[in-house]
Amino acid sequence: MIGKLYLIPTTLGETEPLEVMPLSVKKVVEQIDYYVVENEKSARRFIKKITPKKPQPNLTIKLLDKYAVEEETQTYLDICAQGFSVGLLSEAGVPAIADPGATIVKLAHEKNIQVVPLVGPSSILMAMMSSGMNGQSFAFNGYLPIDKGERKRAIKDLEKLSLDKDQAQIFIETPYRNEKMLTDLKATLSPSTSLCIAADITLPSEYIKTHSIKDWKGLQPDLHKKPAIFIIQK
Repeated sequence: MIGKLYLIPTTLGETEPLEVMPLSVKKVVEQIDYYVVENEKSARRFIKKITPKKPQPNLTIKLLDKYAVEEETQTYLDICAQGFSVGLLSEAGVPAIADPGATIVKLAHEKNIQVVPLVGPSSILMAMMSSGMNGQSFAFNGYLPIDKGERKRAIKDLEKLSLDKDQAQIFIETPYRNEKMLTDLKATLSPSTSLCIAADITLPSEYIKTHSIKDWKGLQPDLHKKPAIFIIQK
């Protein structure tokens, strides 16, 4: 039999894995010794936490980070031909969503390898669920430009797109730039535009609030170095 590619969710921070994901994830990790991961250190820590008795020296781990060479990554699923399944892990949350793992999922389809997605926390979807915005039509836009002028233009473009399509617009920022992003959102968006900020999702410090920009101008939450999702809707 050909092995499968399991899309294995990881925690969004230092929480107990089985508090935020089903027992089925633990059972799959117990069975798999071959992994493709974004970060080896965090992957090994997660595997040890969810399956403490699993021998770490037995694991074969392939890196899929910004330094990965395409000629090498194209071989990452060759082991499936021998009947062994592979687990794909993101550094945090679900694989292949705002994550380089999508290239491995595409490779699996090309090789006719069964792809099995497992249930776990997705900060993007959990933020959208909690926002009170249009869950029937929304778009994820990744990172906005770093340049201040370009970023403000991108914010205005997303606000217009939201109005034209009645669509919630989701984006993220590098955690240490979160507070600068909030400052730009307050200065750029219309007072009536809604903004949801969802930070540290699933952690004890979880913060999820939706207000109009007019109301946000009187608020300054501590977002420094906290993973956060921003959602706007006009």
